[in-house]
Amino acid sequence: MLQPPERVVAVLVAYNRRDLLQDALDALADQERPVDAICVVDNASTDDSSAVARAHRARPEVLRLERNTGGAGGFAAGMAHAVEAMGADLLWLMDDDTIPTPTALGELLEACARYPGTVDVAGSRVVWVDGRDHPMNTPRRRPGVSAAEVAAASTAGAVPVRSSSFVSMLVRTDAVRAHGLPVADYFIWNDDFEYSCRLLKHGTGLHVPASVVEHRTKVFGATDADPGERFYFEVRNKVWMLTRSGALTPLERVLYAGASVRRWARTFARSEARGVLVRAGARGLRDGVLRSPRATRLVLDDLPVTAAVRQVELGAGS
Repeated sequence: MLQPPERVVAVLVAYNRRDLLQDALDALADQERPVDAICVVDNASTDDSSAVARAHRARPEVLRLERNTGGAGGFAAGMAHAVEAMGADLLWLMDDDTIPTPTALGELLEACARYPGTVDVAGSRVVWVDGRDHPMNTPRRRPGVSAAEVAAASTAGAVPVRSSSFVSMLVRTDAVRAHGLPVADYFIWNDDFEYSCRLLKHGTGLHVPASVVEHRTKVFGATDADPGERFYFEVRNKVWMLTRSGALTPLERVLYAGASVRRWARTFARSEARGVLVRAGARGLRDGVLRSPRATRLVLDDLPVTAAVRQVELGAGS
């Protein structure tokens, strides 16, 4: 007996980029394998992003938040709503500057179908506006992967990975229910790294090069480009991930800590505002050491998605 196709809900987080949002929704509407539903999370935009979404031919469901919860909070809110209220089997996560090519979703689903096992996370190849691979969204190949796992991924036209990016990440709802939501208190930066590592500590993740999306950032660059005051979030959240999250093994904590220090050194060396980085980094280090991230259900407690968030979070791991 044939199984019914899985229901894919795209969760798109938007903030004050109405033109990019229009383009992203156009691209979602033009998928060769149509999405079954779209949830646009408007993170308290001060432009007309919500109106743009509501008027779009894709007919997305708009979840308007009355305060900006950052990418981390926006994805947590949208994922909870899609799981609890929209009947999602799979969540396709992206920002409003992510423009999928017409075959992007179909290629992700095809890779998952061809893989001889359950795929928890599948990510697309991310390119910049000129077609170059975007260094901000470089997938991390799973270290120590066996030849058998490489071969299994190869049959699906994919590569096994340890983490993925919210710039086109397909996530199985069962994995969300098992492991919970992104940590909303991260606000921005490292939220997708922590979340995907948490899902893939014992799960299966694939990078699918045939699935291509365009990441329309203003400039072509990696995460160690000069971040200014936002360096606070990079340092605080990385400390939180290394010391508070269960997403990494002990060896991975050591390796990623060393990689982070090297990246911060590169950021500092290239910066034209080193004083800003020193002050922001010092505050991030202080808060990362002295504070812990709050539970996502507490961070989003005053928003319309409270019940859905609590349902997912409190059921995780039970």
